[in-house]
Amino acid sequence: MPRQRKRPREVVDLTQESGETHQGARPAKSPRLPSSSSFSSQVSVPGSSQSSSIAYSHAPSSSAPALPSYHDASERLSWQTPANDDDEPSTQSLTQNDDGPQLELYGSFDGKIVGVRYYTGMATAGEVVVCRREPANPYDSNAIRVDNVLGNQIGHIPRAVAEKLAPYLDRGEIAVEAMLTGEKGFYDCPIRLFIYGTGNPLGRANLEERLKRDKLVKATQLKQTRKENEQQRKAMGLKSGRGTAGFEGEDVSLEQLAQTSQAVNFRAGGDMVQTLAMDEDQLSKMPEAKQPETLRAKLLPYQLQGLAWLTAKEDPSFPEPGSADSVQLWKRDARGRYVNIATNFTVASPPRLLSGGILADDMGLGKTLQVISLIMTGGRGSTLIVAPVGVMSNWEQQIKRHVLDEHMPSILTYHGAARQTATKSPRDFGVVITSYGTLTSEAATDGPLFKVDWRRVVLDEGHQIRNARTKAAEAACMLQAQSRWVLTGTPIVNNIRDLHSLLKFLRITGGIEQSDVFNTVIARPLAVGEARAEALLQSLMKDLCLRRRKDMKFVDLKLPPKTEYIHRITFWPDEKKKYEALLSEAKGALEEFQSKSSSGQQGRFQGVLERLLRLRQTCNHWTLCKERITDLMKLLEEQGVVQLNDKNRALLQQALQLVIESQEECPICIDTLKDAVITHCKHVFCRACISKVIEIQHKCPMCRAGLSEDKLVEPAPERSAAEDGDGLDPETKSSKTEALLKILQATLKNEGSKVICFSQWTSFLTVIQRQLDEAGYIYTRIDGSMNAKQRDAAIHALDHDPATRIMLASLSVCSVGLNLAAADTVILADSWWAPAIEDQAVDRVHRLGQTRPTTVWRLVMEGTVEERVLDIQAEKRELVTKAFQEKQGQKKKQVKESRMADVLKLLA
Repeated sequence: MPRQRKRPREVVDLTQESGETHQGARPAKSPRLPSSSSFSSQVSVPGSSQSSSIAYSHAPSSSAPALPSYHDASERLSWQTPANDDDEPSTQSLTQNDDGPQLELYGSFDGKIVGVRYYTGMATAGEVVVCRREPANPYDSNAIRVDNVLGNQIGHIPRAVAEKLAPYLDRGEIAVEAMLTGEKGFYDCPIRLFIYGTGNPLGRANLEERLKRDKLVKATQLKQTRKENEQQRKAMGLKSGRGTAGFEGEDVSLEQLAQTSQAVNFRAGGDMVQTLAMDEDQLSKMPEAKQPETLRAKLLPYQLQGLAWLTAKEDPSFPEPGSADSVQLWKRDARGRYVNIATNFTVASPPRLLSGGILADDMGLGKTLQVISLIMTGGRGSTLIVAPVGVMSNWEQQIKRHVLDEHMPSILTYHGAARQTATKSPRDFGVVITSYGTLTSEAATDGPLFKVDWRRVVLDEGHQIRNARTKAAEAACMLQAQSRWVLTGTPIVNNIRDLHSLLKFLRITGGIEQSDVFNTVIARPLAVGEARAEALLQSLMKDLCLRRRKDMKFVDLKLPPKTEYIHRITFWPDEKKKYEALLSEAKGALEEFQSKSSSGQQGRFQGVLERLLRLRQTCNHWTLCKERITDLMKLLEEQGVVQLNDKNRALLQQALQLVIESQEECPICIDTLKDAVITHCKHVFCRACISKVIEIQHKCPMCRAGLSEDKLVEPAPERSAAEDGDGLDPETKSSKTEALLKILQATLKNEGSKVICFSQWTSFLTVIQRQLDEAGYIYTRIDGSMNAKQRDAAIHALDHDPATRIMLASLSVCSVGLNLAAADTVILADSWWAPAIEDQAVDRVHRLGQTRPTTVWRLVMEGTVEERVLDIQAEKRELVTKAFQEKQGQKKKQVKESRMADVLKLLA
């Protein structure tokens, strides 16, 4: 057989974050791989089924080595590195991408991997493996390589089969997942390829014909999988009833208000994370740690249990050989070998276990205090705490409050000017507190935080890294630490992929730290209801996640009861006319958009959203709608790229605020916008997402206009009361402000009661503020225009000034990190699209330390879009509790279709 020179290559996994490569070493010389199309017939593998994407066989290899290095040395040739950013990367993962459309199984193809004697990658029968395209391979442009779950190459798909598969893959028509169906031999290794494609009936029929013609999938399999996929497609929906009620009379009591309102429990239903983690009975029986002698605070029993769990998870150990137990998805067989039950990867030497986990207690159960206890009892070394800016001061305050003076650790708040003025290295402090923004900027310059080998790293509000491709997530993963912790009440926010990013930060091993392997063994089978994937996820969560809720009997917070009301308000006649005029205009804009879209023209969906936003603002006070973004944006429409002068920058900021308030998704990560910016070509992205695009191609991904960092416009800061007051009519009340004042008046009759009034619009807070001034109430205010010192003063007034009984609060600022237990009543003046934001805001009041019964009032204008927003909120809650049926990985088109469905419901 003719020989040819070696072909070392760098692996670039397009489903992983930038900067991560897996390389496979290869001998100096190797023969040309034979062109072979010889495939065995469909073989039977224990545990397999044609409807499943993965078949598992517990037949570990006795010759499996210890875990190989993630970065084996390899020689780089010029063909491996693209000449410029627009060139094709050297390899592409063939499993379903994070943001790809929901694909369905067509069938499987049994074949073999060839050339295995030239590669070091080890694998066993039943093990999940990863196929990757190598479009830049100079010896075969159709090349498809096969790696084990650690990224080490096993071999290649035979040339003749790769020639058939490559065109489908390069056109994005199929995705491929794979597993080994037998032991690795000297020359080859049996493999089964699972082929996925579109679920569109017409597209599937066309694709099926071509796959049959190329003998990649058998007709019997196609018929079977088609039937099974049709059975899985079931629509999900909700019904919601409504009542009506309003206000009458000048002076009303709380009892009268309650009688005219609908009592509800917004969070009734299942807790998806709790169904995966330990149940209440198991949690109640957990062992307790001793009360730390270094603490001034006396821990409650469930907090002592939490400390014992935290301590144990920093020093995990493997189960005994032959035990049915698993630790971090690793089991030991009777011969003592280590088998990963998710990927079937088998090694003889013990793999590395992660140290740490996810503390996912309800907000208000004292996650901060439990971690402080761990810091004080968990051995020597520096702890790095990464937190949102608004929460950083809380950590220092809590440490000084709860730790005895003689044991007080040295504390450094590493943020802002303190970074430049610090005379000592962060490693010289017992506790270092920083922000996600600081962490991200330090990562770019390899700053001091990345030069310390931390005893532990703690991510507070850790769901902020749920998108593994953001710079904050990448920076967190780069930190060196002995132990890693994630604190979050919501480890799964949108879908199960949120959990993958946390697992990657924690440095789990065995394969699922790779996004494509996680998708193969957990995310994709979970989306179609496979029991095995749910069992794997449950095993993982029970091991790594501690979740206690406030309503659990053994927690016994003795929290006073919380009562929630929907208070429906009737428009005044003149308000009703204004609202109906705007509603008619919004419906007209929607019809125009739909007609243009159906005829192939480019409709302006943003115009529909803008009118919808104005409808919601009209429900609060007509004054909020004086300035119309639609009219202003017409000044920009004729220009493809906008010159960034002061006037246009202000207009773009208003357009950006519209997109943010409409809860639009970023077209790059297909997730809720985070740190949103708008480009000079009028497209909106997450800051981290578009910055990464700029680094690679310097072009807008939507319109290909040239793009650089200086062409990005950030949101205008929240306006202060003085700025918002311009143009507002302080004399004019609205039906909603009158209802709000009646609730305030009735509540403040109760001695000691204090009220938090939340709104998502600071301009509406200003309207309320003017009316509170007129009524003679003493109040305080907190919003995004205030600095940390002003916010602390506002909270201090609420906590300690008996005369200050009202706080006006921006919902976006107060939904995270504040203790507002000094109040006992919450008024939600308007409804947010994402119910979790409102829930978090309410939990700032109904939390540990609350001594009074808590009342929550949601003000809703009767017969308006506000009522329908509640329907959408209910649907979102239902989807979270039914996350296992949730379809993963929507593309922008599908997201827009979902958004359109919401808009149609709101304007019905």
